[in-house]
Amino acid sequence: MEIVESREDNALVKYESLEAVSSRDGYGIVAILLFVILISMTLMLVYVPWQQSVSGAGRIIIFSPMERPQNIEAQIPARLRHWYVRDGQVVKRGELIAELSDLDPKFLDPEQTKRLKSQMQALTARRSAAEARHGALAKQLESLKRSQNAALPSAKERAQQAKDRIWAAEQGVEAARQNTLTTKLNLDRMKDLHEKGLRSKRDLELAELDQTRALTDLERSQAALQVAKRDATVAVLDQDKVAADTDAAMSNIAAAMAAAQETIESTSSEIFKLDIDLQNVSARLDQRKVYAPSSGKIVRLLKVGAGETVDAGMVLAVIAPETQDLAAELIISDNDAPLVAVGRPVRLQFAGWPALQFSGWPSIAVGTFGGRITVIDAIDDGRNNYRVIVKPDKEAIAKGKDEPWPDARYLRPGAEVSGWIMLDTVSLGFELWRQFNAFPPTVKPEELGLHKEPQGEKTEIKRKSK
Repeated sequence: MEIVESREDNALVKYESLEAVSSRDGYGIVAILLFVILISMTLMLVYVPWQQSVSGAGRIIIFSPMERPQNIEAQIPARLRHWYVRDGQVVKRGELIAELSDLDPKFLDPEQTKRLKSQMQALTARRSAAEARHGALAKQLESLKRSQNAALPSAKERAQQAKDRIWAAEQGVEAARQNTLTTKLNLDRMKDLHEKGLRSKRDLELAELDQTRALTDLERSQAALQVAKRDATVAVLDQDKVAADTDAAMSNIAAAMAAAQETIESTSSEIFKLDIDLQNVSARLDQRKVYAPSSGKIVRLLKVGAGETVDAGMVLAVIAPETQDLAAELIISDNDAPLVAVGRPVRLQFAGWPALQFSGWPSIAVGTFGGRITVIDAIDDGRNNYRVIVKPDKEAIAKGKDEPWPDARYLRPGAEVSGWIMLDTVSLGFELWRQFNAFPPTVKPEELGLHKEPQGEKTEIKRKSK
């Protein structure tokens, strides 16, 4: 009986050991779950997309340079006389902000503008008188030219008449000479006939009288010829005298006209200089009043005490123009700069606006705003960083795919902003592998302006991260 009982006890112990090492149903379920999870993770790593991005931080700016905060400066060295605005006051373009009193001794005379205008009137009257004199001399010169044109032909005619009288006198002398020869021959015949007794004494005396008369006529003709020659000489001299006198008179008038023109030019030069002085004084008077360069809000007054002196170029106040032309200025490193391009989408998180951003899945981001890259600086800022300017994505906002940026009353220039520049979409597994190996994001060759490789080859541009 003892032997049988011992065998039964051994068999019972043996059954209990087998139960201890045998598998249970719960382990199989766990194994199945682990296998399903492994398959799911593998599928997720292969098929779940991930949006690569480059992050940067910066501030809100005003994109238009004419609408950015401006310094209102003093244009002249002066003393602050009166403020017309206060800190935080909204002003319109051209509204009077402050008034200054000039310190330059050249512009202290309150009647300076009036005196300059009086000098201007005097110089203008002087120039008008000189112009009138110049016009009168011009008319006189014209009249003298007409007189010369009439006197010279008249003098030429008189000279020609003198020449004609010389010719007539020469003909008279020749006739008198021939008459003298004739009377001499007649006298000689009378003498012969008288000696022969054929002619009376009276006939001889008459012949002698004719001879004497012919000689007298010859001398008279010769004298007339000499007078005609002298008249011709005088006529030629008169002609030259008329030309010389009229030329001298015209030269005097031309000199007087030149003097009048010189007076006109010098007076005009003085008027121009005086006009410049008058414009400077007028501009100087305008510079004593400081006006708002644009509509906006006075941010701060830097010279608050009336009576304080200021230098030219010193900032009196700062004005922030009213504008909605906001942009985000992000700073990225030189390691990320080659990856971004104009037109890339950007997700932005503004300081003071609660947000939840998943850089890989921008579609489920909460509290962020969309934008597009507008400008990328061509050079760095001296510290190997590059500036990227992002403007609102107006196309997405218009289609209702994105929210518009907050109003400028809440999104103030200078506020901090964080941004994620969206790059290519890759699989989640590739992104984890890239992050594990510290590789940079990938960029398509066509986005870098590179040519595609031949068919069958795939090119990825990668760079070594710093």
